[in-house]
Amino acid sequence: MKLTGSYQIKANKQKVWEALNDPEILKQAIPGCEEFKKNSDTEFTATATNKIGPFNASFTGDIELKDLNPPDSYKIIGSGNSIVGFASGEAEVKLETIDDGTNLIYTVEANVGGKIAQVGSRLIDITAKKMADIFFKKFSDMVSTKPKIEKKEDKFINKDFPRENSKTKRALIYLTVIIVLASIIYSIS
Repeated sequence: MKLTGSYQIKANKQKVWEALNDPEILKQAIPGCEEFKKNSDTEFTATATNKIGPFNASFTGDIELKDLNPPDSYKIIGSGNSIVGFASGEAEVKLETIDDGTNLIYTVEANVGGKIAQVGSRLIDITAKKMADIFFKKFSDMVSTKPKIEKKEDKFINKDFPRENSKTKRALIYLTVIIVLASIIYSIS
């Protein structure tokens, strides 16, 4: 299966890169993500529960980042397993500066096997695209430079997206693989 797409995010490239490397932000944005653990600067483990066709199962996936070129691009290689099947794949992620912020472009190639593969490639493709859309909408909303307005005691407060100051700036592609693997089987990142 091959999945490509692009999303415009209203934030500068550096801010998007940093957010793509923040495990807490990724955990919140990945559909069904229950755990997102950093094992090293380039290796992660994630667990997510998703429904694909008639299957609803938890998947655990391992992700490795390669070809890091901060803050412009990287490659994510990942695999995920569940009682209903497995998925493996890789994703290339690129960030480009545009007038309104950053354009995130991704290409994912994934393989699926086990019971999950029996639901058919069309359903898997539709589910993967839907999960990628959910992820990128949540991610974009969290990273957007547009301030969020929150009502508190009849006063409006400008609340910017909380950011962790992390030296690890290496997880953009991991994110895509997890999304695709989550979309396909679990997972992805």
